[in-house]
Order: sequence, then structure tokens, then C-alpha cells
Amino acid sequence: MSAAAPPKPQPGVPSFCRRAWEPVFAKVKRAVVFLDPACAESLHWACGGLEALLQAGALNVKEFSSFESGEAEQPKAVFVVSTALKGQTLDIIRDIMSLSRFQYCVVFTGVSHAVHLQAYNTPLGAEAESSGPVVFEQFEEKLCQWMGNMNYTAEVHHAALFLAPLSPHLFVTPAFAALFPLMVEDLMHLNRVRPEKKKISHLSDVDFFSLPAELQLAIRSLVSDLNSLLEYLSVREECFAVGSLSRIIAGDLANYSQAKLRRKNAQNKAAIIFVDRTLDLTGAVGHHGDNLAEKILSILPKLPGHKSDVMVNMTELTSLHANETSCNIIAPGCLAQPTEPAARSLWESLMNLKQKEGLMEVRRHLVEAASRENLPIKMSMGRVTPEQLHSYIQLFKKKFDALKNHCGLLQIALAVVQTLKDPQNAKWDNFLAFERLFVQNIGESTLFNALKQLLPIIKPSRNRTADDYTPQEFLLLLVYIYSIVGEVKTGKELNEAESQVKEAFIQAICDEPELSPLLQKIIGCESSSTKVTFEKATAAVNEVFKCLRDVTRARTHMKQFNSVHIPGSHSQQASYKPLMKQVVEEIYNPDRPDPVDIEHMSSGLTDLLKTGFSMFMKVSRPHPSDHPILVIFMVGGITVSEVRMIKDLVAAHKPGVEVIILSTTLLTPQNILELLFATDCLKPDIGI
Repeated sequence: MSAAAPPKPQPGVPSFCRRAWEPVFAKVKRAVVFLDPACAESLHWACGGLEALLQAGALNVKEFSSFESGEAEQPKAVFVVSTALKGQTLDIIRDIMSLSRFQYCVVFTGVSHAVHLQAYNTPLGAEAESSGPVVFEQFEEKLCQWMGNMNYTAEVHHAALFLAPLSPHLFVTPAFAALFPLMVEDLMHLNRVRPEKKKISHLSDVDFFSLPAELQLAIRSLVSDLNSLLEYLSVREECFAVGSLSRIIAGDLANYSQAKLRRKNAQNKAAIIFVDRTLDLTGAVGHHGDNLAEKILSILPKLPGHKSDVMVNMTELTSLHANETSCNIIAPGCLAQPTEPAARSLWESLMNLKQKEGLMEVRRHLVEAASRENLPIKMSMGRVTPEQLHSYIQLFKKKFDALKNHCGLLQIALAVVQTLKDPQNAKWDNFLAFERLFVQNIGESTLFNALKQLLPIIKPSRNRTADDYTPQEFLLLLVYIYSIVGEVKTGKELNEAESQVKEAFIQAICDEPELSPLLQKIIGCESSSTKVTFEKATAAVNEVFKCLRDVTRARTHMKQFNSVHIPGSHSQQASYKPLMKQVVEEIYNPDRPDPVDIEHMSSGLTDLLKTGFSMFMKVSRPHPSDHPILVIFMVGGITVSEVRMIKDLVAAHKPGVEVIILSTTLLTPQNILELLFATDCLKPDIGI
């Protein structure tokens, strides 16, 4: 009997992610492919990475870098980039081509032609006049010039390669990983560059056209990409926003001119809610999640060039001795296994289950895989330990057929074992204990008292034990405290407490034998020639505390979501209430009040008239709970725990609603620090 044909994929977001790559696969036959990191990450999660390109006929896959080139006998090149064909991106393509002998060149860009018109300041009517994509046509001519013969073949296409599907419900946008909500300090920068114009008094007053050109292009490119996703899903959306940058993005999508025809013909309806990450940084740096996936992503080292995957040491399954040299010989394992159903199923379970249940699921998968391969497995029904899982994994060692059949599953199982055995895993509980204690004490103490309690924790490296906090880990505690406290009254006591903490923190940084790469970046000492001086450390720490004060003011303009701390009472302990929990509960509030802080963005005259009439007539305004599809887009990143919480809350409040969670990046307690303290939010790197 022949095997049944695989079911046709439903037109959902995972299907969109795979379909987006089909035009690329159709062009890579007998070509050398150059791929930038953001597109590589999308391919990695959507189709399995390098292997998918090689199976489609690619001769080789290389990094998109000026130091790469094609071989003399490779006349065809395919470039896949997430950025606009301008500036640095253009320079790299030209550099690669100057070192190669290409005769046929295809470029796929993740930025639509409409956004290229804006990037090149081309009049909007230019495309209609030339009856074609004028910028792409001009770039094709440039490619022929660089190849040295105008009769050679050049093609330029747009492909919506912006999503990486981390699970059936969670999708991140690697190309927009640095997109982060603006802070008060950014507002001051905006005002400095508009000396002749009226000053902007509050972040909520910032509009699209007052932003720098780079940020405008990033937002317009994201909106264009979201439009292509909604078109694939045949969705007419109502846009809502919580936060200032979210309001700008939602407003741009609501009024996107190219969406009119899609909305007119759409078969489905959805509410899409954009939320600023900066309104709740407590959830981003906290260690609340009793979840294995979150621990794996936080503890294991990142896969080079990736934001959402980790390196898994695979030497245990080889005959090599486990040392630093052998680790570099064997390619690392990873979490993304889109082509192996069992491994994909296990990863989804780890994201959705608590740690204890997740461990049982790992054991079940390993036992089933070992039984299928007739390996001598000894069943144990007690508590699942890392040692037990390790012994099951070792059964596959040197069994090459078994290794090949279950390679993806073994990579995820090893990731679990290595995470649980890592010293940082024990420290996770220390963070959690501190955070819980602080949440209880915050009701009866002020930020001043909290900082006083922090002073003994800051220790120079010579006095630290394995349980003590490094300067980078101490920074996590500071963000947690300043975010959960909210707006504070400044005064002499607070300034003195901050000064003492700053002094101890600066001293700890200067005493550090070797700073972490992130702290080097924050201080501005990334190059080996730049030493950390007391002056540099002082200036950096002062900027950090200025940013922390901004963090306390993030929710000031909120009427409903102005706190994430629930004070304790005689009957219950004080607790942290995530902003996203408050947002979802408000959306599905059975009384259906008009949401105060969830702002509806009107899409044209009809909506504006509705909004106006509703002031003196009974006209119902759009409500985010009206639709069978709920799309939540976190601008600035989301955590695994938040994804799970959103799914569970929506299922409890309104079963049957389809939840799609999008975010610029997947957050761990560490990478939020880079976005907050070492990223220029006003000028995201878009390759220009």
C-alpha cells in the first residue's frame, strides 16, 4: 500500500512562513547563495535552514559579507537580504560581485518596492508612470554593470521573509529585532534636532513624521510586511495600540493605502493589538516562568548570528573527549527542528508546559524513540532527573541509524540536560527568591529603601562566590526594581541612595578582571584597544540610571494599566500582575466597557465619523473582542512565559478565538539589557 499524501497545509501563519521561501527555492538551482543573518534565522525556523537551500539545488550557501565571493566556475548568484537595496547592503553586494565572475544574478529583498520608493525619495507616482517597479529595474541595471556585461541576466524581487515561526502560535521578526519603544531620553534627542519647530512635550505626542528617516523606514517596512501576511490570511483587521510607538505602528497600518483592496475582499476579521514592551520590563527581566524552554533560551549560549536559538553541545554523542577543542570540531545542535515532527512536538510542549511536566514529556519522547530502535532502555517511573535523561541519551551513542532517525529529538533533550546541569540554573532560583521578596516588601518600603537593601549585594569579583551577582546580573535586578515600582517622587534621600549604589556599581565594574561583551558595549569599550577607565564607567553608569528613571515613568500616561504591582492585604500576598494579563482581561471583560488604554486606530473617514458621532449618538466603536482572530504584536520583545499566559487567558475567557502572537524578538532576561542600554532606538540598523 502506498503512503497517503500529506494533508494540504491550512492557510495559517506557519504556512505563510514556508510559502514565502518558495520563490527563493525556485531560483537557487546551480547558484551560490548569500544570506544575511535575519533571513538565515527566518529560514532556520521555517524550513530547516541550509539543508532546504541545498535540496533546492544550491551549490553553496555563504554569509552575506564583503569578504565572501563566488568561485570562478560559479556563474550564478542569489542574494537574500532583509534590508533595503541601499547604503551598506548595496556596498556588500557590489563587493561580492567585484570578487566573482557572475553572469546571472538574482536578488531577493525583504523590503517591498513601495518602501524602496520612500527610501530613495522617489515620487509616489513614479511606479505608475513607468508601469513597473522602477527602483528594482534600476538596481537590475546596476547589477549588470557590476557583472561587466549589460547582456548578462539580473533580477530583483521582493519576498516577505520577515517571520520566524518559533511555535504554531509564536512568530518573531528577526529583521526588526532592534525595534524598541522610545524612552524619554529619545524624546529629548528628537527635540534637539527640531530647533525651529514646536517642541514635543510627551512621548504620546510623537507622530510618524517626527521620527528619524531610518525609524520611519523600519516602521513602514514592518507595516508593509504585516499587510502581506494579512493578505495571505484574507483578513480585515481593526488596529489597536497600547503605548506610544505601538500607536504610531498601528496608525500606519490602519491607514496603509495598499490595504484598501485587501480589506474590501477579506473573508476573515481580526483585532490586532500592538503593545509597547517598555510598559512592563518587570516581565522581561524577571525569572517568574516555571518553564524549561525559557531556561534553555536564557542559559545556553546563543547560536552565532541568531537571536532565538541556542548552541547545544553534541560531543557527548561522539567518541571525542569532551573538551574545548572537540566542542569546536563538532557542529552544535539547536532547538529549531521544523522537518522532524517528534522534535518539533517536544519543543512545543516545552514552551507550553511547566518544568515538571516538560521533563516528563522529554522522558516519554526518549523512551519511545529508544523502544522504536530496540535499544536496551530501563524504564523508571519516579522523578525525572537530568542524570536519568542523560543515561537515555547515551543509549543512542555510536548507533548511527538511531542517531540519524532521532537527531532533532536528541538535540532538544541534550539542551534540557545541559541547562539543568549549568550553574546558572541554580542562580535562576536565587533571582526568583530575590524578586519575590522585593514584591512583598515594595508595599511597605520605597525605592530608597530598596536601593539600600541592594548595597550589600554589589561585590567586587575578589569577594564574590558562585551564588553572588555579577555586575551584569546586578543590572537585571535594578531594571526589575525600577520597572515594578513605577513613578517615584525624587528627593534628597533617593538621590543619596542612588549615589551610593552608583559608586559601588562603578567600583565593581572597574574591579572586574574581564567584563562581559554586553557591559563592554554599554560602557563603550568593545575594541581591545579601549580600556575601561573610572571616567568611562562613571559616565556609562550615570546614563544607565538616567534610563532607569525613564523606566519608572513608562506608565505615567496610563489611566488603567498604570501599575503592575498588586499590593498585599490580610487575605493575600502582594504580587506582580503582568501588563499583558491586564490587557487580555480588559479585552474580554464581560461588561465590555470602552477600553481606556487600548486605543483604537481609525482607518479613514468612516471610522472618524463613527468616533465623532459616538460622542452624542449610540454608535458602538470597534472593540478588540469583536473578532474570532486576536493578533497581539509586542513591540520590543516577548518572553516564553508571556506567550503561554496569553494563550491560557484567551482560552479561559473566550474559547474558540484563534490567537496569533507576533513580536520583534524573543526575550530572555539578558538580551533586554542590550535593547534598553546599548541600542539606538531612533536609528535601527536597516542596512542603509
